[in-house]
Amino acid sequence: MADDNTPQPLPTPDPPQLPRQIADAYVEALITLDPITGTFLGVRDSFGKLPDLSPTGQAATAALARHTLARLDEAERTPGADTGIERRCARLLRERLTAELALHDADEGLRAVGNLGTPIHSVREVFTLTPTQTDEDWAAVAERLRAVPATLAGYRASLALGLDRKLHAGPRPTTTFIGQLGEWADTGNGQGWFEDFAAAGPDSRRAELDEAARAATAAVVDLRDWMRDVYAPAVADSPNTVGRDRYARWSRYFNGTDLDLDEAYAYGWSEYHRIRGEMQHEADKILPDAATPWAALAHLDEHGTHIDGVEEVRLWLQGLMDQAIEALDGTHFELAERVRKVEARIAPPGSAAAPYYTSPSEDFSRPGATWLPTMDRTSFPVYNLVSTWYHEGVPGHHLQLAQWAHVAADLSRYQATIGMVSANAEGWALYAERLMDELGFLTDPEHRLGYLDAQMMRAARVIVDIGMHLELPIPADAPFHPGETWTPELAEEFFAAHSSRPADFVESELTRYLTIPAQAIGYKLGERAWLLGRENARARHGDAFDLKTWHMAALSQGSLGLDDLVDELSDL
Repeated sequence: MADDNTPQPLPTPDPPQLPRQIADAYVEALITLDPITGTFLGVRDSFGKLPDLSPTGQAATAALARHTLARLDEAERTPGADTGIERRCARLLRERLTAELALHDADEGLRAVGNLGTPIHSVREVFTLTPTQTDEDWAAVAERLRAVPATLAGYRASLALGLDRKLHAGPRPTTTFIGQLGEWADTGNGQGWFEDFAAAGPDSRRAELDEAARAATAAVVDLRDWMRDVYAPAVADSPNTVGRDRYARWSRYFNGTDLDLDEAYAYGWSEYHRIRGEMQHEADKILPDAATPWAALAHLDEHGTHIDGVEEVRLWLQGLMDQAIEALDGTHFELAERVRKVEARIAPPGSAAAPYYTSPSEDFSRPGATWLPTMDRTSFPVYNLVSTWYHEGVPGHHLQLAQWAHVAADLSRYQATIGMVSANAEGWALYAERLMDELGFLTDPEHRLGYLDAQMMRAARVIVDIGMHLELPIPADAPFHPGETWTPELAEEFFAAHSSRPADFVESELTRYLTIPAQAIGYKLGERAWLLGRENARARHGDAFDLKTWHMAALSQGSLGLDDLVDELSDL
């Protein structure tokens, strides 16, 4: 045995870490705090759990972000951190965590109420992504159902603290949310959504699934009643809009940059005038001498091509995406086999009105999926589906987000999954719609007018979202209430007058803008960034520019804020 004076070996110091390693460590730690994120990524240990939505849980997530930023400071001084892939990861991680902390420090998490995108919407949505093939899967579902009451109680505690601090959601998002909770509590057959979901489970777990589902539904009822009886009266006199300072914080979060909001508002109007002219030209092909493009679209609602039946429209949408993959792969994209798989699905009742997309799990065991809310309809005009599924599916969200998952080993786990800037992804999806028009996939007048109507909707979003939250004046040369100041009521009227969407969709959209300010502007502003990056790259390469090569390089670099995105796209 050595005596006390025997020199002991020094501990081996931990090797210095690069930004991608810091980012991936953050993902691992976040999954522990947020099993919903883990489920989206396909992490089996997350399938039976739900996050702590209380103020304590929110503080823990913020503490993790601060710790990660401190580690990133050191990582950026490590040799090798200045390479392109490490630099992009570091820029993204720092920008995202800083933007998230700005929202946390402003207590935005204490008033997260609305018709989509709230923590409670994620709680319900995650069940639709939880595997249900095996007995082990259903055991995890039962465990997760049992976690619903505590999770909803934590969310309620956050809202109650917000009330104490006079940090309120607006009355309109609150009323809509209460209505949604009512739909989840009773889907029309005397039981709630969680009970409907659990009914598909195996007989061997019938008793525990039913018991857990009933408890989950009871928790939904309790939350609805508290929202109706306590929260709604307390916020009845609160403004529905957020003002310039709050809007700027949310704009940074959704766009990944500090926008000039007044310039963006003016850009929205310029796009409005351009698109309206194109729409009128296309409308005249469908209904000669149409008073407005929307008169032609109303004609299509009655006399245009329709798909009848919910399952029939799902199959039609699946075929549309399959056909797009066959046409684009090898010509304008180079797709891995696992990226070629995407599913069309029907959204559960009680969803917001807009279609949406969910990414594949990291290992692609759960494929990417597009979701159509039917809003109780059984007949669907195709004019507003074609470009929308190019947006949600192929070559839109699916090609980008599935490609990130496919090249995750070359990025970081963070870049390939949760480190997403909304305007980057939504901008790509709107660019994808335009690309299909450029490539000649929208020559049918119905389809092309529907595409232009979707483009107009995104320009109108920029106008009304910025206009009503900042209470800006309507330009003197505008064809709608010139010189007046925007209000939510004027915004809804404007949107309804410049959209083919039915009244329930328009109402849902305006509530969405009041729920998640500045998210809706990222589609058009993100598209502008993608187009500028492409044109800069084309100018740099001249005749040697190859669109397929550029597309695949662009889709393989992970997410970035809009300024960084233009820089990186221009250099490809």
